[in-house]
Amino acid sequence: MSEGLSHVILNASSADAFDKALNFYCAVGFQIVSDSHDNDQDFTSKIAWLALFGGKTQKDLTIKLKLNPAFSPRAALCQDIDFASQEVVLVIATANLQDVETVLTESDRHFQKHDIRSEDNKHFSREIYTLDPLGNVIAFTNKASPFSSVLLEHSHVQHQGVPPTVELASLHFGHKKKIGVLTSGGDSPGMNACVRAVVRYGISKGCEVYAIYEGYQGLVDGGSFIKKMSWIDVRGWLAVGGTSIGTARCMAFKTREGRLQAAENLISNGIDSLIVCGGDGSLTGADVFRAEWPDLLKELNETGRVSDELCQKFQHLTIVGLVGSIDNDMSSTDITIGAVTSLHRICESVDSISSTALSHSRAFVIEVMGRHCGWLALMAGIATGADFVFIPERPPAEDDWAAVMCDVAHRHRHLGKRKTVIIVAEGAVDKNLNAIKAEYIKDILTDKLGLDTRVTTLGHTQRGGSPAAYDRILATTQSVEAVEAVLRATPESPSPLIGINNNKVTCGPLMKAVELTHAVAEAISQKNFARAMELRDPQFADEYDAYIASTIIDDTTMRLPEHQQMRIAILHVGAPAGGMNAATRTIVRYALNRGHKPLGVFNGFPGLLNGSIEELTWLSVDGWTSRGGSELGTNRTQPDKDMGMVAYQLQKHQIQGIILVGGFEAFSALLKLEEAREKYPSLRIPMCHIPATISNNVPGTDFSLGTDTSLNAIVEACDAIVQSARSSRRRVFVVEVQGGKTGYLAVEAGLATGANTIYIPEEGISLSRLQADVQHLIDLYNDDPPEKSEGRIILRTETVSDTYTTDVICNILKDEGHNIFDSRTAVLGHIQQGGTPSPMDRIRATRLAVKCVEFVELHASAAFSEAHANRSEQPIELTHAKESAAVVGIMGTDVKFTSVTDLLSETDLKNRKSTKSWWYAHRPLVDLLSGRGLFTSREQDEQAQQQSS
Repeated sequence: MSEGLSHVILNASSADAFDKALNFYCAVGFQIVSDSHDNDQDFTSKIAWLALFGGKTQKDLTIKLKLNPAFSPRAALCQDIDFASQEVVLVIATANLQDVETVLTESDRHFQKHDIRSEDNKHFSREIYTLDPLGNVIAFTNKASPFSSVLLEHSHVQHQGVPPTVELASLHFGHKKKIGVLTSGGDSPGMNACVRAVVRYGISKGCEVYAIYEGYQGLVDGGSFIKKMSWIDVRGWLAVGGTSIGTARCMAFKTREGRLQAAENLISNGIDSLIVCGGDGSLTGADVFRAEWPDLLKELNETGRVSDELCQKFQHLTIVGLVGSIDNDMSSTDITIGAVTSLHRICESVDSISSTALSHSRAFVIEVMGRHCGWLALMAGIATGADFVFIPERPPAEDDWAAVMCDVAHRHRHLGKRKTVIIVAEGAVDKNLNAIKAEYIKDILTDKLGLDTRVTTLGHTQRGGSPAAYDRILATTQSVEAVEAVLRATPESPSPLIGINNNKVTCGPLMKAVELTHAVAEAISQKNFARAMELRDPQFADEYDAYIASTIIDDTTMRLPEHQQMRIAILHVGAPAGGMNAATRTIVRYALNRGHKPLGVFNGFPGLLNGSIEELTWLSVDGWTSRGGSELGTNRTQPDKDMGMVAYQLQKHQIQGIILVGGFEAFSALLKLEEAREKYPSLRIPMCHIPATISNNVPGTDFSLGTDTSLNAIVEACDAIVQSARSSRRRVFVVEVQGGKTGYLAVEAGLATGANTIYIPEEGISLSRLQADVQHLIDLYNDDPPEKSEGRIILRTETVSDTYTTDVICNILKDEGHNIFDSRTAVLGHIQQGGTPSPMDRIRATRLAVKCVEFVELHASAAFSEAHANRSEQPIELTHAKESAAVVGIMGTDVKFTSVTDLLSETDLKNRKSTKSWWYAHRPLVDLLSGRGLFTSREQDEQAQQQSS
């Protein structure tokens, strides 16, 4: 507790919460000083005073625990969130951390431990973070109080440009780290987001952060190439492609003398930790540098270039790696920073080329990057509907691969397709390791098929442009973890690599990842292509199979026996979302390859009731991958209004499987269809739901189709709005985004655009919250250079409040800003549904679609077997099995089917959303990286009470 405050006030919203909090604080050492209420008949006034007595050398710590039913309880924090990055209500210094840990363990309360190394590397302190029953973050430490006046006098926070509302409680005082950050190797979009997050999060944790310009060359040259960064130095970097601190090839760093000079430059600037964003070569070089550090230090000391004192102080070098690579060629991570943006550039180019190819009935061979990794080529092939792709990991199995390629192109042309698109990775080879080059493919298509063929090599356009939303979020969250990895590093721990696996940021051994990455190239060189595919993540193989299954036609090996071929209906339900058409295209083409008859139902359930059903062909869905909206048409009508007619139409058209593509309306419809099975036998067929909604509110999946497209539309619009606001200098835009009753879009877009703050339904809005936000904006604008003031944005989810509308918030900001800044509104509306679907949504749609057809087949197999045994022409209906009505979702990197009835336990039907919100862990970062912590209205009131006590 800060000096000068008499006590801390904690509010409990219920008697149960009050009792639990009382028991918790007593268990960790507090004693009840007074426990009373003013009126025995009125339990709402109950108050307990608790004290932790510090003895002669420490001040007592006093808590006023108050029962206040009007108090809104805090939203529960996810256990995956780093509690140390949150606003800490109490920091309790104690020499008995082991006892505290025992109490927390025995009470089954989640806690997190942080080991902090002293600047001289001789001492370690420990911090334990946990949540009290009221949701407050409590810290226990065995070092001196981090809030003492002595430490605060030496605080370097304001000198680094931290806005005045950054909470000191989140800083590690007494452990002042100096971190260097550099970008190396080929540039990739998102590197600037990395540097920004390292700088700002590092400063918020009490560190000094230095940018090392021009990569390892700047490390060797030193001087002005190593610059201490302030908070405002990285303003606006999120939207900038490439790397603003530069990257360069550095032969000098490959020599011992170069590394010796680099070590001297780091020590002279007091830097003992490096965060390196680059490819496998750059990260390997960093780890070699760390391994040599003791010898380099010894030589510098012996030659008199480093004093004994500095030599003692900088005994160890900490290295943390971030993978910035457009090729997505690093093992131990599902995706690398920059790969998704590069895929955007490729798909934009191929979509444009497709227009002219269609006009002239031409063939195009497009070469993309990827020496040892075919990720870009494969994903671009899926996302653009290319006729053929060549990748290093999976060369054509046939000796005469040219004949196979020509056969596929010819069949597609025979069906009526006017264009041919072949995508080849620059490192593509045949099974004998002979290079497959774009020019050679062109000659084959021209000579054997007589096609007017052109070659396009995209080259460095693949590296350019503003980072996509995904890369901004990925770079930011990984860089936050990189700073945390620096703070918890020990001399014995191996250099970590920050990656992402199963939609969670991970921290693993750097060199193990490098070794696995090199193993892929080695496997290819040994013609062990099966091993090369194994070394890629399972998602890569899944997506390759999905591409082949939905592209190659008339493959008799895929076709099911005639008695197992089905009539499968496809419906779009709810609002349009990017990826709906891509999913439908893949369902149709894969179903046709399996021998099924895909039936398109136009206009959702009203179309089904009216019999607006049409058999879809291979060519009828050509080009749907890149089309936004819904070609089948969609609406929100539910089937329960006339379930009897729904059952009749299914029976009339002999529909034996249903695939719904849509949002929460589709989820509700599936639930109602499942409930009606007892009454209507024709509903006892396999039914599954592909979540497709920009709100990302469907249970059973981490991502719904359309969310990535929507985020990119919001980010693009906000970039333009920020540009306008910046041009007007002192202007704040309140931007209204969609999302229903969930704040997914606001949180993720807020992180991707650098929003000043966000308002989401999970938290609501209060007048005091708005007052605090106004004051924060005033502080920021007063801190800005007079002639270089920034434009800023606030994101508001459309349903967050009926009272505090977008216009009302704008007017409050304008009036309360006292002419320090202006305020405007921007309502993005249906532009958020996006135009052309993003590559990520197209790829997810393709993968989910194939899995859905397989799901329908699986749950009909028993019925087919019995029907075949009875020589029946039509399969019998399924028994009433709840597993055959399911949602297919992406959980991490896996595709999982979950029964719609099982999902009810994690569904908020009233607010139409899932109760599981993995993305909420990103919420605190929005405010922290914009320069403040989030304060609720009552927290502001309590602070005012404390300071007046």
